[in-house]
Amino acid sequence: MSVESWIDEELKELESKHLLRRATAYPAAGGRVTIDGRAYLNFASNDYLGLAGHPDVVAASRRALEQYGAGATASRLVAGTLPIHEELEQRLAAHKGYPAALLFGSGFLTNMGMVPALVGRSDHVFADRLAHASLMDAVTLSRASLHRFRHNDADHLGELLAKAPASGRKLVMTESIFSMDGDAAPLPDIAERAEKYGAMLLVDEAHATGVFGPAGAGLTAEHNLAARTTLAMGTLSKGLGSYGGFVACSNSMRRWLIAQARAFIYTTALPPAIAGASLGALDVLERQPDLGRDLLRRAEAFRKNLQAAGLNTLKSSSQIVPVLVGDNERTLTLATRLREKGLIVAAIRPPTVPPGTARLRLSVTLAHAEAELAAAAELIANTAREAGAL
Repeated sequence: MSVESWIDEELKELESKHLLRRATAYPAAGGRVTIDGRAYLNFASNDYLGLAGHPDVVAASRRALEQYGAGATASRLVAGTLPIHEELEQRLAAHKGYPAALLFGSGFLTNMGMVPALVGRSDHVFADRLAHASLMDAVTLSRASLHRFRHNDADHLGELLAKAPASGRKLVMTESIFSMDGDAAPLPDIAERAEKYGAMLLVDEAHATGVFGPAGAGLTAEHNLAARTTLAMGTLSKGLGSYGGFVACSNSMRRWLIAQARAFIYTTALPPAIAGASLGALDVLERQPDLGRDLLRRAEAFRKNLQAAGLNTLKSSSQIVPVLVGDNERTLTLATRLREKGLIVAAIRPPTVPPGTARLRLSVTLAHAEAELAAAAELIANTAREAGAL
């Protein structure tokens, strides 16, 4: 069988199960887009604070582009480290309340670089059952033994840690705000279990950065857990509206990751314009520290309107609002009908979420006015009824 033949067969099977994924081009990013002259509210964007197009962020990116050029031209350990990279790392460390920080090419690469640098064959990783795919792939790459605890269940984590062999390193991993459910991890309880059993703690703050905590410093900062969290990972591509990933950590940990994290060592450094945009976003957050609080207030009202209409938003407590549908085909149908009515929403299906839990994933952003959110909630509920999803 030719390569094309088996690929075509597999693609047809995915399509028959309503699991085939496609990349759709949009003319612009953010919470509002215009396509063929029609305006849409975009609930599929992670530009939570609307900073991707913020004039100060764009201006900071342009200044860096003009000063340093288009690319970093080399890996960080050769000749790719620019002053703007070091400035951004220092600012991120201070923002998160850590001694140091280290930039990576993306959030995915951050996790793929950190975990294999921390654990290996003789070690043990304890991960929330709903932890992001990048964390799971990183464990596979590390060859450490994987133990998965029930979602947000610190007691189950404690039981697994208690049963683990005394030898070898232990690493506990969780997201702080879960990307598909929108709920928050019980970080103080998880930190307590990790400390009790001498485990390192890695918290993925991809969807908390910019939104939760003082000036958007994340959920670890909101709970004052910097001293108890070994590594606080974050992204520049969501709340900060830019691109890239980072980890906040101790000075010793930073030195170790520079020496051992292959996803840091063997790739070109972030483009300087991206670093400039990220610095501009941090400036905005420092000047307007309540942006995240405003976003969460809007998201709460939106979520309550959906719930009042009978829709299941799971245990969301963030700007990520899922609407559980269950059936893959019905989820796609609902997303298509909403697009026809002016709302762009993401239809999330397995394997991104467990079988039988297909859903709409709605990202509330500051680009969405409160009146628009109220109208959107009503439209979603009415369309769900029409589609047999309510």
